[in-house]
This record gives sequence, C-alpha cells and structure tokens, in this order.
Amino acid sequence: MRLSKREITDMAVIREILEECDVVRLGLKDDEGMFIVPVNYGYNLEIYEDQTELKLYIHGSGEGRKADAIMADPHAAIEMDCRHQIITGDYTCSYSYAYRSIIGSGTITRLETDDDKRYALGKLMEHMAPAAALEFSPEMLGRTAVYRIDVVHFTGKERRQKTE
Repeated sequence: MRLSKREITDMAVIREILEECDVVRLGLKDDEGMFIVPVNYGYNLEIYEDQTELKLYIHGSGEGRKADAIMADPHAAIEMDCRHQIITGDYTCSYSYAYRSIIGSGTITRLETDDDKRYALGKLMEHMAPAAALEFSPEMLGRTAVYRIDVVHFTGKERRQKTE
C-alpha cells in the first residue's frame, strides 16, 4: 500500500466495513477477458492469534458468464467500499474522495451440499436482512448456485474527510 497511513489493520474496523457495505465486486476472468460483477454477500470473519480468516458467501444462477468463469478459473479479486463523501479543495485537482474499503483476492468454491448452502445463505441473509425469517426449500436449494470465497489476502483502507 502506497500510503501506509491509510491502511486499516484493526480487525474491529475491518468488521465494521464488512457490516456496512452491501455489495462486494468480484473481478473474474473468462475467454472474453476480465469483468466485474457486483453481488450481495454474507461473511464469516474469524480472528485467531496468528491469522485471520475471511470467507464471503454469494449466490446466483448456476448458469451464465459468472458461473462459467468461476468453473473455469476459481480465482477472483474482491472489492467493497462505503462511507463515500466528496472532499472539496481550493482548486480542481485538489478535490478527492473519502471512503473505507477492502480489496483482496481469493478462491471461489461452489457449495454442493444442502447443509453448506443453508449455512452460506443464512450468513448472506444475516448480513443483508437480519430480521428476515429463514426458510430454504429443497427446490430453492436445488436451483440456486451458492459459493464460498476463501479470501487469501486482503487489505483495508480509509481516506477520511478533512477536519477543519
């Protein structure tokens, strides 16, 4: 990271970003080239003494460009951001943008068992609609592709609004 003063290393703040963001953008690659897909997500962040484990959970159709790209190459880049604010300046090029973000990379696995799918979809709903009642019918589980992204590397970054 070029500006270490913007790096977020506090896992409590990383968790705040995971909670606050609504969308993770996946960078994927296929025969047509690289592309970005915004998706809702759930997550599991485990902090151990010597490591941190971040898993993201997404869902979608089992067919189409995203599904085909994941099947061909399970490596993905991730990006999420929040707290967007314009930072005004005294001249045009001194304007900037305040934000918090997480970027990283990982490996995507398609979940196959109903138990794994229920867990992942439960995490997604816990993040996106915590008060919603959960019921996953066998038909719904059968037709929904559910994925886990094991995030191998990630960094948090924050650009704060100027204080007067």
